[in-house]
Amino acid sequence: MHGIFRRYLMQGKWKIRNAGIKKPETQNIKTYNNKMSNVKKAEGKLGVMVVGLGAVTTTFMTGVLMTRKGLAKPVGSMTQYDKIRVGEGADKKYLKYNEIVPIADLNDIVFGAWDVYPANAYESTIHAEVLKEKDVNPVKDELEAIKPLKAAFDHNYAKRLDGDNIMVGKTRWEMVEQLREDIRNFKKENGVDRVVVLWAASTEVYVPVNEEVHYKLADLEAAMKADDKENIAPSMCYAYAALTEGCPFIMGAPNTTVDIPAMWELAEKTKMPIAGKDFKTGQTLVKSGFAPIIGTRCLGLNGWFSTNILGNRDGLVLDEPANFRTKEVSKLSTLESILVPEDQPDLYGVNCGGEGNEHNGYYHKVRINYYPPRNDNKEGWDNIDIFGWMGYPMQIKINFLCRDSILAAPLCLDLVLLSDLAARCGRYGIQRFLSFFLKSPMHDYTKDEVPVNHLFQQYVMLKNAIREMGGYHADEPID
Repeated sequence: MHGIFRRYLMQGKWKIRNAGIKKPETQNIKTYNNKMSNVKKAEGKLGVMVVGLGAVTTTFMTGVLMTRKGLAKPVGSMTQYDKIRVGEGADKKYLKYNEIVPIADLNDIVFGAWDVYPANAYESTIHAEVLKEKDVNPVKDELEAIKPLKAAFDHNYAKRLDGDNIMVGKTRWEMVEQLREDIRNFKKENGVDRVVVLWAASTEVYVPVNEEVHYKLADLEAAMKADDKENIAPSMCYAYAALTEGCPFIMGAPNTTVDIPAMWELAEKTKMPIAGKDFKTGQTLVKSGFAPIIGTRCLGLNGWFSTNILGNRDGLVLDEPANFRTKEVSKLSTLESILVPEDQPDLYGVNCGGEGNEHNGYYHKVRINYYPPRNDNKEGWDNIDIFGWMGYPMQIKINFLCRDSILAAPLCLDLVLLSDLAARCGRYGIQRFLSFFLKSPMHDYTKDEVPVNHLFQQYVMLKNAIREMGGYHADEPID
């Protein structure tokens, strides 16, 4: 991770470690916004190759295309709307991201895709039933031109999907080679200068981290060449291909994929950014923002029960227990680094969740139920049992009726634009500043690093990274 300093939340306390980055030579520094910055300009076209042409990505694509025509607004996008303070005192001002750093223009984006189904982006958009036809038809021609390439797919990793637009009879390594060729061809055919690869496909079966395969790049490559289907998920083939071809990779699902030391090693080797995992859209967004209220107010927590109903393709895949396990691990990870039992044992420690419960603290449970009538209109319920003065109990109920893809689309845009920015800035490896957009932020668990899930701390990390890349001081402390 490029930058003068790294911040880690280690064992409940902030530590600052020198990242060992040398100061750039004067002649390599470019001026941007009257500040010293070493970010390369966003010149030429930016290719965005998405894995999965479903509800999320077609909503993302349609929104970008409609915004380019002035027919829609990119509401929810931080890169398009948020303003950050830079400077202090008399020099203080609030600027949009593109006034601080050179963000790629929406007009320069070119879309490509892989999917297990052969339908083009227009057909997939209509089938998803997220957007009304009147909001899609103005960009029908552009969407029809986006035709998915054959997907690297293994039915055992997503048993509820049965598409036939897939690579047939290829080993894991052959999948990698084909995906690399796909990326090269896409760049050549569309005249794009840079590509970001975004996984927005379904959640795969849970792949536990295997130290013999996933800790060293050489072992990972050997497993791919040996066609180790148990330890090498198809998503890993996409990530390996992207990084090797010089493309940042974003994991929008809770898959293990790039959350392994071997992929971190590859990202370091190729000097490419990686980000993940799992788009933070509905219930977890609420949880990461509301849990700090409980913690800040020093209230106790007995338990937090979360359940969802969802009827789109993602809900269908998650109806398979093995796939839900992957999602469950991601969603359960949020609270434990915000409301830390070791820091406040009276509020979150032993027996808070009931006598003898195996959680050794508050009780946290997550459920997702497939319910086709709702399609993409996800509904989340949270029952929160808290206690206050002298231990007296209280309850909080949250009912969030959201639109999954409407919330995810701006995350896709921001993650793509900021990953491209990071690459041009020379930042590589895990991009912790993108944790704001993700449900289960990547972190170096081999060194007992604790992820930052607190939404407002994540926001500070995001702002400081933008400031630093723009040549300003990353001057906002994280408490």
